[in-house]
Amino acid sequence: MTFAGRFAGQTAIITGGASGLGYAVAARIVAEGGKVSLWDMGEGLKSACDALGGSHGVTVDVSDPDQVAAAAERSGHALGKVDILVCSAGITGATVPVHEFPLDSWHRVVAVNLNGLFYCNRAVVPLMLANGYGRIVNVASVAGKEGNPNASAYSATKAGVIGFTKSLGKELAGKGVIANAITPATFESPILDQLPPSQVEYMRSRIPMGRLGEVDESAAMVCFMASQECSFTTASTFDTSGGRTTY
Repeated sequence: MTFAGRFAGQTAIITGGASGLGYAVAARIVAEGGKVSLWDMGEGLKSACDALGGSHGVTVDVSDPDQVAAAAERSGHALGKVDILVCSAGITGATVPVHEFPLDSWHRVVAVNLNGLFYCNRAVVPLMLANGYGRIVNVASVAGKEGNPNASAYSATKAGVIGFTKSLGKELAGKGVIANAITPATFESPILDQLPPSQVEYMRSRIPMGRLGEVDESAAMVCFMASQECSFTTASTFDTSGGRTTY
């Protein structure tokens, strides 16, 4: 279900926008009257932009602050303003116990999931403050609340996203810019290709509804969080976990 005109005249930057949750959110925003700029590293960026009616796209590694700053400037010029930021880019890292965790994998997960998200927020917030309006949705995970075994880097960075967003939301309260995080349980997405089947099955078994989520279920929540309707909740988390989380 989409809501005609909900994002009319609105613009959005979406990281990890060429696939998965990022693309699903972008498709809804465009269908509901908005314009998007997709940030991604994958080969599918051009085809994703074409599928969304020739939307703007930027090839960017979010773990590089200089690339992020340049991308924010390019997107700001292309869109005219930035109303919405959805930070969906992320990687899982190795699936091994802590004492076997490769250092290079740990550093890469932190660089993308936490540092990269910080760089994106840092670069885009000034564009929102200049207009006195903004909606920021940082994609965390149920793993950031509960921790998944053999996924310490992913769990730690997603916990960091939650803490970072709570801090940011309080900083921006009263300035017209709202920042919240979403904490999905595992849902069907290309990121699952980075995990062994046993890890996916473990995460499925932890969900009381007995199934993985659907990407559209989390996209629907993100779009509410990114809309004008979300006007009195900030520095908080929205849950789409099928009953897994308890807070």
